[in-house]
Amino acid sequence: MSHMKRASLALVLASTTTVGLLTTVTATPSVAAPAVSPAPECVEYYQSWRYTDVVNNCGDTVAVTVAYTNGQDAPCRVIAPRAWATFAGCGTDGNYVTALRTCEPALVTGSGA
Repeated sequence: MSHMKRASLALVLASTTTVGLLTTVTATPSVAAPAVSPAPECVEYYQSWRYTDVVNNCGDTVAVTVAYTNGQDAPCRVIAPRAWATFAGCGTDGNYVTALRTCEPALVTGSGA
């Protein structure tokens, strides 16, 4: 096989692979993030460099997550009235809590005690 035919074959294979990948990416349905709203004012947090404690001072059970300045993931946790849950803290790199948000209980990864 000549050098020109090998180059053409490689180009055809690369093009076919690219088209296949693009078809796969565009055919995959996107999953929308669940809508969240601010946690009730009776849910409060206390932040340190190591932990963020979230306390539910409400009369009802709430499902909350913590939003951080660096966008790190935080689990959704269900917290009973007068109970608390512990999340990651700010760390040593200046990451801080920006908000407490409600979350879907179906996405719960743990519970407060």
